[in-house]
Amino acid sequence: MTITMALGLGVLMVFTAFLSGIFGMAGGMVLIGVLLFLLPLPVAMVLHAVTQMASNGWRALLWRRHIQWRITVFYVMGCFIAVGIWSLTLYVPEKPIALLMLGLSPFVLRIVPARWMPATLGPAQALGGGIACMALMLLTGVTGPLVDQLFLRSPMNRQQIVATKASCQVFGHGSKLLYFGALIEGAGSVEPWVLVMAVGASMLGTSLGKTILERLSDAQFRSWAGRLITVLGLYYVGYGLVLLAGIA
Repeated sequence: MTITMALGLGVLMVFTAFLSGIFGMAGGMVLIGVLLFLLPLPVAMVLHAVTQMASNGWRALLWRRHIQWRITVFYVMGCFIAVGIWSLTLYVPEKPIALLMLGLSPFVLRIVPARWMPATLGPAQALGGGIACMALMLLTGVTGPLVDQLFLRSPMNRQQIVATKASCQVFGHGSKLLYFGALIEGAGSVEPWVLVMAVGASMLGTSLGKTILERLSDAQFRSWAGRLITVLGLYYVGYGLVLLAGIA
């Protein structure tokens, strides 16, 4: 990775962490799309995992008094179950497939009948959500709209959603780092100085986003989060189709 590319990624990481610092979502979807474009999939997954662990970890620390720890524990248990199952196959998808699945996930969720979706977020829903979200993360790099829908359906306020989701995602991305950085053949690796830059950029962007989140109402938070996910989903569907067609 050249210094110019690394600096460009550093600016992008500040922006995506800022975005996630406001909504607790969407920033990771933007970042993984750029990383998949620039880097081999295992390397992109490793760098994304480190960046998101730093961003979510710092966000969880900033909002630690709002974390719902019971939900976090059951979600993490689900993540570990999914990684255990996935490690039996060590499957790594092609880039077009990963992008298509990432982009289609919000629209698939919207056509699922409301009665089939969890009406709230309790221990059972957190455990099942952890399994499903971790499986999607190992396929696409992010949990995307799946985890967002899980939390947006809960009765928690915006601070609790952002804080609890961040604590869950630290372990989710940590599991992804283990999978792509150590378990699979041809594991991805990134230069240490790039990782240090990624951590610093993530912490800076997250801190900047905190001030905006404090000014939003819960209604504004939910409305803008939904719009962001829709736009990103459409973009990644198009990007994946372009790659499949061999246009780019």
